[in-house]
Amino acid sequence: MSDHPLKIAIQSALEDSLKFPVNITTIRALNGGSVNSTEVVESDQGTFFIKHNRASQHPNMFKLEQRGLELLRSAQAVRVPVVYGVVEAEGQEILILEMIDRGTPHYDFWPEFGMQLARLHKTEGNAFGLDYDNFISSIPQSNTKASSWPEFFYNQRLSPMLKRAIDSGKADIELSKQLERLATKLEEIFPKEKPSLLHGDLWGGNFISDLSGDAVIFDPAVYFGHREMDLAMTRLFGGFDPAFYQGYYEEWALEPGWEERVAICNLFPLLVHVNLFAGSYIQSVRNVLNRF
Repeated sequence: MSDHPLKIAIQSALEDSLKFPVNITTIRALNGGSVNSTEVVESDQGTFFIKHNRASQHPNMFKLEQRGLELLRSAQAVRVPVVYGVVEAEGQEILILEMIDRGTPHYDFWPEFGMQLARLHKTEGNAFGLDYDNFISSIPQSNTKASSWPEFFYNQRLSPMLKRAIDSGKADIELSKQLERLATKLEEIFPKEKPSLLHGDLWGGNFISDLSGDAVIFDPAVYFGHREMDLAMTRLFGGFDPAFYQGYYEEWALEPGWEERVAICNLFPLLVHVNLFAGSYIQSVRNVLNRF
C-alpha cells in the first residue's frame, strides 16, 4: 500500500470516528485475503484492520459491508468488529475495522456460539430481503423484498446466480429447467417462518474466537431470510462442531427435517462457488437438483 495518500485517508477517517488525533506508525500487509488486500494499521491510538480493493471493480462494496456489520452489531447477539469508516483514495475503497486478535476457544465455545446465532436469528424483518442490495464475496447480491421465502429464494437467490453461471458458460440451460421444477416444490419443502436476520455467508472462514475465547463473526452478506440458510452453510465444508447445533437448538428449536433441507439451502452458496471458481461445484449443483 502506498504510504502517503492512503495513509492520510485512513488517518483522517480514524480521527473522524474517534474524535481525537491519530498518528499512524506502520501499515503492514497480511496474507489470506482471497478477494481483497488486507493490512494491519498500527498507531498511537491502537491497532486497526483494513481491507481494500479497486473502487471501480466493486463499487460501494465496503460501504455496503459496513451497513451489514452495523446491522449485525445492532442485534447484540454475537461479537462483530467495530467499523471505523470507509474511505476512498488512490482509486481504492478502504474498510477500516477494529483489529481482533485470534484466541483459543473457551470450553463451551461451540454451544455458546450456537445459542448466539439463534439469538441473532430472533431479530425479525418485515419481509424477506433487505432495503438495499449488497455482495456475497465479490458477486452482487439482489435483496429485493418478497412476502414469502420460496418466492425470495428462487427469484433473488437461485435464479439470478444460475443465470450468471449460464451467461458465463459455467452452467447449461438444462439446469435452469431443473431449477424451475424445484421452484414449484419450495412451498412444501420449507416450513413457514418469519424472516430472520442472517449473516448470509457463515462458513468456517468467516468467524474466529477472540482472546476471551468468544465467537466473532465478520465478512457478512446480510439479509432477512429463512434461518436454515445460515445453518446449512455451516455444514457446507465439513460442518461445525456438533455442540454448535445443540446450543442453537436449546435456544431455538428447528422444525423437523431441517437436515434434509440443508442440500436445498446450499444450492445458493454452491452456485456462488460455480461463479467464483467453476470446477467441480457445478456437479454438486447437479447432484442436488437430481435428488429433488
